[in-house]
Amino acid sequence: MNKLAGVIQLQPTIESAVEASERRPTQTKGPSVKAFLILWLLVIALGITATYLYSNHLKQQVVLQVQSHTDSQMASLKADYEQKLDVISKEMAELQSKVDSFNELLTFTKDNASSKTDNSNKLYTQLSEVQKQLDKLEKQMDLLK
Repeated sequence: MNKLAGVIQLQPTIESAVEASERRPTQTKGPSVKAFLILWLLVIALGITATYLYSNHLKQQVVLQVQSHTDSQMASLKADYEQKLDVISKEMAELQSKVDSFNELLTFTKDNASSKTDNSNKLYTQLSEVQKQLDKLEKQMDLLK
């Protein structure tokens, strides 16, 4: 019986040693895998957040650049428009003064002309040319407005 008692006593120690060796690796693998997954999820979340914030920052910079460029172009267009408008206004004033002087001259020549002179026809021709130029400038002025 002594021999059998020794064999029975060895079995529980072998089984307990096998159970202990199986438990140890399982317990050490669990927390490290969880920590690794949590760390990766944290890194991915930080990457997505950083990308989002950086894209918003770039978008704001582009909007500011486009806005400043547009403002400068609008200012130059406005200056060109005002310059052209001033030139056309001056030309219109000059033509109006020419038309007025031609009208006065025409009136004077009508009063003093005889049927044999051709001066009045020349003045009418000049007056019609000036009137055409004045109409052309008025059209340009209307287009600029």
